[in-house]
Amino acid sequence: MKKKVLSILLASTMAFSLAACGTSNPAGTTTGTDTDTADDADDAEDSAEETSEEAADSADTAEDAGDAADAAETSGELEGDLSDIIPSETVTLDVYDQLANYSGEQTGWFGQVMLEKFNVKLNIIPENDGVYDTRMESGNLGDLVIWGNDGDQYQQAVDKGMLFDWEEDDLVKDYGPYIQANMGPALEKNKGISSDGKLYGIGHDVTRSAEDPGSFMYTWDLRYDLYKEIGSPEIKDLDGLVDVLAQMKEACPTDDNGNPTYGVSLFNDWDGDMVMFVKSTATAYYGYDEFGLGLYDPSTQTYHPVLEENGPYLTALKFYNTLYQKGLLDPDSQTQGFNGMQEDYQNGTAFLNVFNFMGSALYNTPDHLAAGKGMFPVKPAEAKPIRYGLNIYGGNRIWSIGANTEYPELCMAIINWLATPEGRMIAEYGPKDVCWYYDENGNTCFTETGLACKTDISTEIGNGYEGTYDDGSFKINNTTWALDAPNPDSNGETFNYRNWASFSNEAGSDIEKDWRDFAGANTPDLYLDKQDYILAPGTMYTGGVRSDELQVVWDQVATCVKDNSWKAIYAESDEEFDKIVADMIQQADEYGYAECVEFQENEAKLRADAEKAALAE
Repeated sequence: MKKKVLSILLASTMAFSLAACGTSNPAGTTTGTDTDTADDADDAEDSAEETSEEAADSADTAEDAGDAADAAETSGELEGDLSDIIPSETVTLDVYDQLANYSGEQTGWFGQVMLEKFNVKLNIIPENDGVYDTRMESGNLGDLVIWGNDGDQYQQAVDKGMLFDWEEDDLVKDYGPYIQANMGPALEKNKGISSDGKLYGIGHDVTRSAEDPGSFMYTWDLRYDLYKEIGSPEIKDLDGLVDVLAQMKEACPTDDNGNPTYGVSLFNDWDGDMVMFVKSTATAYYGYDEFGLGLYDPSTQTYHPVLEENGPYLTALKFYNTLYQKGLLDPDSQTQGFNGMQEDYQNGTAFLNVFNFMGSALYNTPDHLAAGKGMFPVKPAEAKPIRYGLNIYGGNRIWSIGANTEYPELCMAIINWLATPEGRMIAEYGPKDVCWYYDENGNTCFTETGLACKTDISTEIGNGYEGTYDDGSFKINNTTWALDAPNPDSNGETFNYRNWASFSNEAGSDIEKDWRDFAGANTPDLYLDKQDYILAPGTMYTGGVRSDELQVVWDQVATCVKDNSWKAIYAESDEEFDKIVADMIQQADEYGYAECVEFQENEAKLRADAEKAALAE
């Protein structure tokens, strides 16, 4: 599907260079958060439980909710009185979080925000092998429970009474008033996917209107200074990209610290049913969305099983093996974890990343830009990256509360605050007035400290907060409002800093100006918006529940795919790669791969129906 027919995703002009707001706000003078005012690539997957007529009714409800949100003068009006639930002594809440890359207590500036506002500490418990089963068997998932993309596990928790009903004793009414007033369609969706029709949570990346535009997440960030140095050769496809990365390594064999450079650096922390970077590269190149054990093409509504011969996953898998064979893949990729990958891109160890938040966001520090170095999008000509339509019903990464928590009201109040504009902004950018503020015209602005933290996450935040910005960053790693949703506390700007009027339209560095001349655009979104991409519209679809028997088969197949995919990435020759893939297919078939494909093909039909209904509205 080409962008010419996607009128609901017309992108606003978004500034790309960083410039501070010109106002006299006393930035950096506060030592804590403003307690007087209250305030997410990968997904457009929503509920298939309702009929298209019910979806249309919910859309009308969404419009009413959006109007109510716009009418609210300040988010503080709907935060509620919390004096009766703030504990007199500090309480530690367990956060079982399937999205977290971090284990242990939330520290740093966000930890201090939680202490000041709620007198709580957050103990983050990430998802690792066996964690879900162990916590289910114990009868206690945690106080706050954050779900990833596996809808089956969420449904199992609902069926076994492991989650708190948000409508019991008027919990959401009394302690989640901002959510109730502004996210009605997302709440109704959650009821629709629950087997008993009750309300147990809310999805991520909610927006106020189905016409709110979504930014590109898959931007093909490349070390543009090196690309320019080697003559800016045309990159037609993945093979051409391999050749360019090889030339770039030859031009720049060592990173900032004198260590060897590579084309890419990976990690395995986010692997789900497939290897995350492999399926994400297929998404960035073909525009197909992750869909169970495979990928889904929203433009043709076709399902591509993970092990499809010459299919998107195996093609992307071969791309990474080719990089490895040519010495262009960091050999520590499978073992270094997210933090190791992050350091690689900060230090210039790797040249390419398909994600905007792992490439340019990490490398483009003021020092690098001043030195004429920078990562900017350079899309292969044949790539058609996916673009997600924003969704009034929210995505499938659900915020919920454990049924056995001693503090349901406190947990609800925390989720509600994170859904207010202030909470969303603080989780994304840091403490208000220390890192950002609104000027007299309602424009959202970075303070000097906030700008430094955004361009270099290793910046000491100061102003009464200990450690670096990264030390205190929001470790829960989930969102309430979509980043591109409008922020009602501003003058209509979105939560996305690239869309703020306080950013200059002038290039912030010579290397950025060079890229703008190359791209014929001032921002990554404007560059990619001019080219072909594939839209994944926001719908009411949510994945169906697999039987216990199928889940056993599914887990065996997924483990087989992940383990063998990493082996294939590290294959020393094409022959070894082909053998590993053949063995993977044989093993998967023996486990019952065909059953998984049959299930997911039916899911593709349900998703297609939901997309047709959404686009017809």
